[in-house]
Amino acid sequence: MTTYRFLGRRSRSLGVAAAALALSLSACQSANDRLLGVTDPDIISPNDIVNADGAVALANGAIGTFRSITGGGESTWLFGGLLADEWSTSSTFIQNDETDQRIIQDFNSSITGMIRQLYRTRTRANEAIAALNKYSPSSRALLAEMYLARGFAELQLASDFCNGIPLGNVYAVDPKYETPKSTQVVFQYAAASLDTALTFANGTDAQSVSMNRAIRVARARVHVALGEFTQAAAVVTAVPTSFAYQHTFSLNTSTNTIWGQGLSSRRYSVGDSVEGNSRNIRVLNAIPFASARDPRLPVTIPTSGAINGQDGQTYARTTAMWGQLTAVDVANGIDARMIEAEAALRAGNVTQWLAIHNALRATPPKLGDIQPAAMAALADPGSEAARVNVHFREKAFWTFSRGQRLGDMRRLIKQYGRTEATVYPQGVHYKGGNYGKDVNLPVVQAETNNPEFKGCTDRNP
Repeated sequence: MTTYRFLGRRSRSLGVAAAALALSLSACQSANDRLLGVTDPDIISPNDIVNADGAVALANGAIGTFRSITGGGESTWLFGGLLADEWSTSSTFIQNDETDQRIIQDFNSSITGMIRQLYRTRTRANEAIAALNKYSPSSRALLAEMYLARGFAELQLASDFCNGIPLGNVYAVDPKYETPKSTQVVFQYAAASLDTALTFANGTDAQSVSMNRAIRVARARVHVALGEFTQAAAVVTAVPTSFAYQHTFSLNTSTNTIWGQGLSSRRYSVGDSVEGNSRNIRVLNAIPFASARDPRLPVTIPTSGAINGQDGQTYARTTAMWGQLTAVDVANGIDARMIEAEAALRAGNVTQWLAIHNALRATPPKLGDIQPAAMAALADPGSEAARVNVHFREKAFWTFSRGQRLGDMRRLIKQYGRTEATVYPQGVHYKGGNYGKDVNLPVVQAETNNPEFKGCTDRNP
């Protein structure tokens, strides 16, 4: 009996204790749920974007990717300039060295990353276009910018890469692999994208006006690439010289990679017509960007190892044109004037061609962080070939490292009848061996995952 009563009391005590423990555990679990079940604002689920705000968020993401193919990443704005004559390699990376030497392997990992970002820009722009059309169709200027992003990526692909560019519709419900395209066809894709962009950039608000001007510059560049010079000039007539559509940077997003790779890391050295630390290796055809002492491109040329490149050996030539957060001009009024000048030259109007160039030289617009001093007027060099030389040299300084030089060198061959031997760098390469024959970037081996892609159709300009 005593034992029973004792056990009974003991049993009641255990029950109370168990209940208390259960309540305690429940309270702890609830507290854990509150602590661990917080909303993570960095994670966006598909259900979060099926509305107007989500569509705008997709567009903002597309703009971020767009920025990575201009000055916000190691893009073809740098590598195209390395293959051309804007930059020389002062890097430890073989990918940079072989590109500068114009002997590029089709598994170059740097180019792989660059072409993927170009494709991603197209895809993300397409995603944003679909969402904006469905949930925020009144965002017409933003829709215009999405078509601009898509068209600009197509323009850059055609300007920089070989014939045989894969362009699939990966945004389709059933992704489509398409037959690789010639650069001529890809330029036509760009034209269609930019023509559509213009139909949305027809408002009178500031954003619409800015988009309209930027799209016109890009569209005119496509006209020029297709040899349509009269149409190109007509498209940009109303674009003021002071205009600029820019990609901007911040420490919270991305910084200016042209500054980062050129001045900060010194993986790229400003190109010149003489190379080597002793400056005794002549590079035929190369514009002397560094030694010209042109006010549009101030360059520091070291005479000792005080400013070595990333490779620890090359005396790196640097420019202070950009800082860490300096915006880059994706399209500007200078581009418009260069297009008008070339159209005038093609039409035989030497007076107008010269007047456009000299007006810019008399009152130079700001370039990056540099405000160039006024320059002396150019005189007519007297022959068609010499005028072409002057025009492309002037344009090269006005557009330095903005993704146009490689395409212009290819056009000198396709549209002006010159040869690779008279346009591209020739002779001994300062890191050993000779310059090769590449005139464009290869579509890389990774694209063979596309069953329609069998490699570059050809490597012709």
